[in-house]
Amino acid sequence: MTVSSAPMAQPSAALPNPPPRQRRGRRLLKRFLRMRLPVFGLVVLALIGGLAIFAPLFGDAETNDFGALLQPPSADHLLGTDDLGRDTLARIAYGARVSMQAGVLATLLAMAIGVPLGLIAGYYRGWADLVISRLTDLLLAFPFLILAVGLAAILGPSLRNVVIALGISALPSFIRVTRGEVLGLREQDYVAGAVADGAGDMRILRRYILPNAFSPLLVQATVTVPQAIIGESVLSFLGLGVQPPTPSWGTMLSAAQSFLAQAPLLAVFPGVAIALAALSFNLVGDGLRDVLDPKAVR
Repeated sequence: MTVSSAPMAQPSAALPNPPPRQRRGRRLLKRFLRMRLPVFGLVVLALIGGLAIFAPLFGDAETNDFGALLQPPSADHLLGTDDLGRDTLARIAYGARVSMQAGVLATLLAMAIGVPLGLIAGYYRGWADLVISRLTDLLLAFPFLILAVGLAAILGPSLRNVVIALGISALPSFIRVTRGEVLGLREQDYVAGAVADGAGDMRILRRYILPNAFSPLLVQATVTVPQAIIGESVLSFLGLGVQPPTPSWGTMLSAAQSFLAQAPLLAVFPGVAIALAALSFNLVGDGLRDVLDPKAVR
């Protein structure tokens, strides 16, 4: 009796495993997406970003319609008009450009200056740490907004000067966070091993210390951006930021002061925009802090 032998199934080729860094990134993304409030904040930020990018689609923010002054929301003007007949929705959209630019650029400026100073202070210690720490203490002697107002008053009103003023005001936080992280990282075994292998200071800072300090710096950035957005609104409200007719949430609030009884929504819409932008960045920052916490379960 012959037994017919069926063809043996060939073993399927094993799929290649993704690199460890890619697997960790996917795991962190899944953890972040399970958090409702940070995801909500991310969605709101995406909407505000889309509003800023596609602002021209909402109309001209500087066109006057003197036949429609202080109009309530309607089909022609979804958020109404201001005292000069300008469309409020268009001005909110263009104001989002100004506020987001000020917040992000001021934070990047603070990081570009503060992170290298923190690296130098924490890694080399000695007189460099002493000088940088005293400079940081000097800046910390002034509250964030007070320092920003003073610098903006000296530099003059413009978006560029607002970014510079807010960036300098945010320097101490990045210097202190970077310095604190470096002080701990420079004592790790892998840094000592790199020194034993003959690695130079720049290689150690670039390859071993800065990548491991990235997570707290990212969280600090998400905290600084809403501070800068509020700071830009305060400076524009005081007349030290962007100048009319350029729309800004702060200038819109300033102009709405005289019409609170007639058209209170003029102040409500830019105020809600500022609050949502600041809240959303803080929610995302809280989520990133929890996800990137090294003590959290991976």
